[in-house]
Amino acid sequence: MRLFLTPNHVQLITACYPPSASLLTSGPDYHPNAQELSRLTYYAANRPGKINKLSNELEKRTKMECRKAHSNNPRSRASLLISLSIFKALATECRRDLSLLTPSLLASVNAVLSAFPSDIEVSAKAANLASLAWTTFTDGRLIGVDQAVTDDYLSALERFSKMSRATSSSGDLEFTNRTRLVGLAALTGVVTSEALYSSSTFKVQVSALVPAIMNNLQQVELSVLKNESANLRQKPLSPYLDEFRTRPVVDRRAASIHLHVDGERGPTRTDVSNACLRAFSYLFDHSSGGQITFVMQAAMASLDEIKGWEKVDHCSWFAGKATEWTQYQFRDAIPTRLIERLLREQDVPTTTALHFSLAAMITTVFTSPIPLVMSTSDVISNLITLVLRRAAIDPTDSLILALTECIGALGTHVYYADQIHDLASELISRLVSTEATGLPGRERDPNDRSRSQALRALIAGLVGLMRTPMRRVEHHSSGETPRSGEEIFTSSQKLKDLENASNGDKQTRVSVERADGEAHLTKRTKISPETWQDTLNLIYDVDFSVRSDYANALLVYLESEISTCGEYTDEDGVRRSRPLVASQIQQADNMMAVLYGDETTRFLHAAHVYLFILATSPTLHNPAPPPSSARSTVHEESTAITVIPATPGASHEFVGGTEDRSSPTRSQHGRPSLSLPSRIRKQSLVKRMISRLPSRITSASPPLATASDYRNIASVLAKIHEHLPVRGLLTGVPFLITLSSVVRVDDSVDDGSLRRACAIREVISRIWLVIGRIWDCRELVEMAEKALSSMSVPSCLPREEARVPGQLSDPEVPIQISSINNADGIRSGVDPEMALAALATSKSAHEATGMDSEALHKRLSTQWTAESAFKDSMEPQSSYDPLRRDGISPHWRLSPALMHIENLSLQSLARSARGVGVTDLRDALEGRSSMSNPALVNKAPSISTLDHASTHVDASANRLRPVRSRPEKAKATGNPSEVRDMLSKLHIGKSSNGNLLRASFPGLQRQGARLV
Repeated sequence: MRLFLTPNHVQLITACYPPSASLLTSGPDYHPNAQELSRLTYYAANRPGKINKLSNELEKRTKMECRKAHSNNPRSRASLLISLSIFKALATECRRDLSLLTPSLLASVNAVLSAFPSDIEVSAKAANLASLAWTTFTDGRLIGVDQAVTDDYLSALERFSKMSRATSSSGDLEFTNRTRLVGLAALTGVVTSEALYSSSTFKVQVSALVPAIMNNLQQVELSVLKNESANLRQKPLSPYLDEFRTRPVVDRRAASIHLHVDGERGPTRTDVSNACLRAFSYLFDHSSGGQITFVMQAAMASLDEIKGWEKVDHCSWFAGKATEWTQYQFRDAIPTRLIERLLREQDVPTTTALHFSLAAMITTVFTSPIPLVMSTSDVISNLITLVLRRAAIDPTDSLILALTECIGALGTHVYYADQIHDLASELISRLVSTEATGLPGRERDPNDRSRSQALRALIAGLVGLMRTPMRRVEHHSSGETPRSGEEIFTSSQKLKDLENASNGDKQTRVSVERADGEAHLTKRTKISPETWQDTLNLIYDVDFSVRSDYANALLVYLESEISTCGEYTDEDGVRRSRPLVASQIQQADNMMAVLYGDETTRFLHAAHVYLFILATSPTLHNPAPPPSSARSTVHEESTAITVIPATPGASHEFVGGTEDRSSPTRSQHGRPSLSLPSRIRKQSLVKRMISRLPSRITSASPPLATASDYRNIASVLAKIHEHLPVRGLLTGVPFLITLSSVVRVDDSVDDGSLRRACAIREVISRIWLVIGRIWDCRELVEMAEKALSSMSVPSCLPREEARVPGQLSDPEVPIQISSINNADGIRSGVDPEMALAALATSKSAHEATGMDSEALHKRLSTQWTAESAFKDSMEPQSSYDPLRRDGISPHWRLSPALMHIENLSLQSLARSARGVGVTDLRDALEGRSSMSNPALVNKAPSISTLDHASTHVDASANRLRPVRSRPEKAKATGNPSEVRDMLSKLHIGKSSNGNLLRASFPGLQRQGARLV
């Protein structure tokens, strides 16, 4: 009777269980009765309305069995495992109506995991049900909508995450690995499910998923991770999991978790890491841009929790793999989140492992061969801000070096032609502002090491930005093994030949770009000389380390960025004619640019001016003096260095230790004029320094440059002549002649001045030697070698230290000029007149310049002064300037107010020999062509007061009323003679040769005849 009153759905569920006596023997699979289970699933699939009753009954049984099994009842444990199998069968067969089964299913799984947290067999059954069967067929719509379902789901997810990080108190690694694999299998089911990506709880789920995976990856050796990640693509997880989004729900199949079989070898850490990598790869591959942000935040939070930042190599590897696994259009989210985290930690007083790991991760992402597109302008702006902030906190902070590498790594991938130029412009802008005003938030101090370190870091980043596209070539030529499948040029000379072959395109350079693991040629815009010219004042900065680093940066720029414009030298360094490379027209264009000044020539003029100041000036420039001090001195080589403020009036000026109060730049209140552009202020400062340069080296005003400075001057001048031989010849030779006149010394000079004269003489002789070899002038080479051999031995100039370009190293210590052993050698340098005479006879110079000996000698002997060269370095104003009335006829110098009138321009005001058209005929008919100034026709009305009485009589009665000086509609009457002339020009009417064509306007012609 009792059985008769039992509901049908309860009878169907009860029939699926084996008899109570055989429950213990149903293991190890614990399957329900197959025939009764088929009847149950058929009943549920054909009666969706009964699914809710079935699920509630199964949930009630499951929770009851959990309580009994928790009290060490083995039969209840076996019955619990069978109940989980019944739940899985219902979820598989009723996939269309899974939402009806979801609340009871997740509640049952959560109850099972709570009761048996360490029972691996029960946990595996629960994982098979919840995270493989249910996640395979669900659409995830209930997650985040139904609060009870959401709580049960997140609770179960958190428990699986803890299983993935389980540890054994007994030290049984095999059991630990099995437990972790069960948890990771469940997490993998979640990662490949719509329950994660279509839910509003994505961030919460990822917060539980990612820490479990990151914890396991941090515990495995990096070599194992690299090996397993390489095999990841060759061994897909499952064809159904791999295509879970492309297959419809009815065609999907759920995977199963298989436990360890006795007698088999247990799982290892490698198996665990493989499962982690598969889960992580799916997570990154199927996440959108906003979801990638949450994943990265969870990963960094996990590293904070487990102190994983100390493993820098693991963190860098993770960043590279995360970029590789993420979809192409969302990859920029990874470096963006890393930089944001670094910005949050920028004010920490002491650098930690977090900072170094983040910087290494950013560099890894930028230098990886994986294609990446992002907003490089925002990235470099944030990185520069970090550099300046860390330099302000601690100038010796080693993080600054890592940040400069990040800046240089931005040039790895060339996304668009102007990318490197735009990045360099941003970097140069911040470099110039830091040089002029110092670091933000700090008092300006000439001894400020933070300012110097910030400038050096920005310079190093700028060099790295230029050299990064070429590093792959250099690495391969130095013997490093490239990646398989990459086609890399074996020498930089081959790349240089390609650049020379394409010298018709003067705005681009050939470089190597890395993408998809391969290297290929690409063209990018070079950094223009006009952009770089703003930084040339760093040549004579007060801090030697800044001067030295900038000189090295200038060498890199001259070699790799500045356009050759058809100039080249052969392998042996000799400049020879190549008629097939450049035509005579192109050669003539290049010479016109050299003679009359293009941007490259102006840049060389400016470079020679700044080098001349460094070589001869008794004062060095510091743009950031302390505002509270009346005098500022910097001790270098035991000599007081005079400080000149960058901003006129910012502080007092001192020359030779005496305050200069007669400077015209000092304002009335002693404050700088902030309305002047920074470039104009800088030009004003340079002009003042030029005006104070001595005509000769004397004991009263010896140059403050060190031997290392003169070595850098020689290197820069040599690079100019080697890379730009024609421009270097025409701009550099007059400079050498003037510099030779400065070092004429007499017996009255002291030892310090004599040493500096010796150093300058050696610089000049070395450059003459370079010029002689480039232009194949044997006589000049012999004179330079003779002069160098007669000078003091060893050389006055020290050897250049080996430094990696683009890498911020320790500040270089300046080397002072040694004593003089042979004073006569100083006075026996290369005779400028003899050098000019020898160089003027060079055949190579004649072919390159198109000048004969006399013209070339006249050109090279032109008087060079710093004032004239600095004037030539500035871009000339356009000759067509209506506001300044330059370059136009004095008859058409009209008021600038006329430029605001509609349809007026100087082109329309000027008389030209253009053709006659219908407009001219209309003007003649309306009488406008006879006016002296056609611009005054239909002009804006003016206000006149001539028709009003004086306001002194009665102001109230005689108020000023605006009256137009002309009527609004002027009635113009055409002049018949002008109309007839216009018709004649248009060949309308009677012709003078008596042709028989009929006039087009006979009435008008007859009227004109009567008037005449």
